[in-house]
Amino acid sequence: MDILIVDDEPLARQRLIRMISRIDGCEVVAEAGRADEVMVAICQHDPDVVLLDVRMPGEDGLSLAYRIAELEDPPALIFCTAFDQYALEAFGTQAVGYLLKPVKAEHLQDVLAKASRLNKLQRAHLDKAPSTSGEPRKSHIRVKTRRGMELLAVDDIRCFVADQKYVTAYHPAGEHLLDESLKQLEDAFGDRFVRVHRNALVAHAHMEAMEKNAHGQYSLRLAGVNQTPLISRRHASLVKKAFESR
Repeated sequence: MDILIVDDEPLARQRLIRMISRIDGCEVVAEAGRADEVMVAICQHDPDVVLLDVRMPGEDGLSLAYRIAELEDPPALIFCTAFDQYALEAFGTQAVGYLLKPVKAEHLQDVLAKASRLNKLQRAHLDKAPSTSGEPRKSHIRVKTRRGMELLAVDDIRCFVADQKYVTAYHPAGEHLLDESLKQLEDAFGDRFVRVHRNALVAHAHMEAMEKNAHGQYSLRLAGVNQTPLISRRHASLVKKAFESR
């Protein structure tokens, strides 16, 4: 479980880091002392969980939590604060836990275990079979080119990668921008593409291998393109399942 710690007090962050280092299967991948650092850290590190303080300089933790919850694939949120009066509103942001400072090790371990458990709806999504409704599968998608809008065969696309407001489709003949979001593409082509990272969907049929880099991160080698999307640890099980199902 990859964890991002957000707290404006360095000593509070260090204490949480020490506690998490003693919990098997958990690792702090990033920390932030200001709200304006958080969305960047989420995009870069794709954490499973964000431990979030409420009162910080600038934007407060509750406002930030609502923005995080609006992401297409949000991490689980756990509040760590010295103030108990925000608990009701905190759970309105879809937080899975609310810890009062000073945080106790056993309470932290319990709430992290809760965050790691899949609920019934999530299990159904993982086990979802390709649609058998009889509707024809969409064979082409509109892409932006210098000539305007053109059609690109979905079977030729190796991956969709999001970069801020834009999504790019990569294929052996090049790359093209799309109007759709990753969420829309995942809903439309979920039987042919697997999410490997917050910012990437990859075609099952064109996955060749998982490769590990010098930093211990895995990426995917795809047939016919040089693009090698990173695999976040929170999506590694889906990627392995995709390989096994081929």
